[in-house]
Amino acid sequence: MQDRNRDGTTHLPLGPPIDAAAAPRPERTTLAGRFVTLFPLEAANADELYGPSHGPEAEALWAWMGDGPYPDPESFAANIAAKATGPDPFYAVIDNASGRCLGYLSLIRIDQPNRVIEIGNILYTPALQRTPGATEAVFLAARYVFDILGYRRLEWKCNDLNAPSRRAATRFGFSFEGVFRQHMIIKGRNRDTAWYSMLDRDWPALRAAFENWLKPENFGPDGRQRLSLSALNGRNPV
Repeated sequence: MQDRNRDGTTHLPLGPPIDAAAAPRPERTTLAGRFVTLFPLEAANADELYGPSHGPEAEALWAWMGDGPYPDPESFAANIAAKATGPDPFYAVIDNASGRCLGYLSLIRIDQPNRVIEIGNILYTPALQRTPGATEAVFLAARYVFDILGYRRLEWKCNDLNAPSRRAATRFGFSFEGVFRQHMIIKGRNRDTAWYSMLDRDWPALRAAFENWLKPENFGPDGRQRLSLSALNGRNPV
C-alpha cells in the first residue's frame, strides 16, 4: 500500500540524494606501503613471476583463476605484457625488503558514473601468501579507491567453491551479499560467484583496523601478529 501526501499525491520510497559526480578512472600509479609497494605491472615482471607461479607445487594458484597456468615462460610473458597494457590497471606487488615482484592484482569492472569498482585478478606467489605484505597490498588498493578516487563501493568476487578467497574477503572486512548461481563458465566448468562488497561508509572503521594491524607493535619478535585483522575490524572477534 502506498502512502499519500496531504495533497493526495502518492509518496514513493526513494533513496537518499547523493553527489552524482562520476569517479575518475584509476591510474597506473605507485602505492607505497611498509611491507610492499604496488607498481604498475610491467612485461619484465614475468621473469620473476613465472618460476614461483608454475610447477606442480603451484597448480592451486590457478585453480580458480580465469586464465593460466601457462605452458612456457614465453606464453606467460605475453600474457603479462597484455595485462600491463590493457584497459584495466594491473599492479605488481613488490616486496620492499628484497625488491622482488611477488604477485599482482588489478582494479576491474570500473563503473565511473556509479563509483563502483572491483579488486580482482589477484595472483600471490607462495612467498607472498600469508604475509603482512599480502594484506597490505589489498589495503593500499582499497585506500586508493576510497581516499584518493572517491568510489562508493569496492567489490570482491570469487568462485563460490574458493574457500580461501571467501575467508580472505571476510577477513579484510568485505560483507557477503550472496551467490550468483551459474554466473560464468570458466575453463569449461560452471562457476557460481560469491559477491562481497565494502562501502565508503564502512571504510573509515576498516581503514583504522588495517592501519592498527599493520603497526610494528602488532607483530612480535618472531613476526607473528598479536591481534588478528578479523578481531580489529569486528568481523570475527574470536
